[in-house]
Amino acid sequence: MAVERTGVYPGTFDPITSGHMEVVRRALRLVDKLIIGPAINIGKGPLFSLEERIEIIQDDIADFPKAERDRIEVVPFEGLLIHFAREMKASLIIRGLRAVSDFEYEIQMANMNARMEPNVETIFLMASDRHQFIASSLVKDIARLGGDTSQFVSQKVYERLKRKFART
Repeated sequence: MAVERTGVYPGTFDPITSGHMEVVRRALRLVDKLIIGPAINIGKGPLFSLEERIEIIQDDIADFPKAERDRIEVVPFEGLLIHFAREMKASLIIRGLRAVSDFEYEIQMANMNARMEPNVETIFLMASDRHQFIASSLVKDIARLGGDTSQFVSQKVYERLKRKFART
């Protein structure tokens, strides 16, 4: 019997974007089970609460085919990513890269994680050219200033952003 390959895809996901969802779809080709791990990171001052971010992720994956949905779990985490990966019995950490500027930080993290847990590999998935420029922080800035974010996030996330920044 083959061992199940579990991957962890961590992030703040504040909010989850089309780029994140592309990484989720591509990661599902590499793993049997994918754990999306929204980080409990109050230091980043998220726009959406942890509960909202979990709900948003679950809403977005609800549109996936059942066979894919059944292989995804959303589990929030706090603390070191490598401890979370170990706790989830993951053999892979999935990281999305948008640009070369992401690489320097991400390779440092991957090397530190490999030192702490050599049995967990980090895999980098490059964003496609249509998603390379999308960052949650930019999406929030556009929404905050009344711009149209519909091409960067799902319709469900777009509606949540509009409500969050509704002008009175």
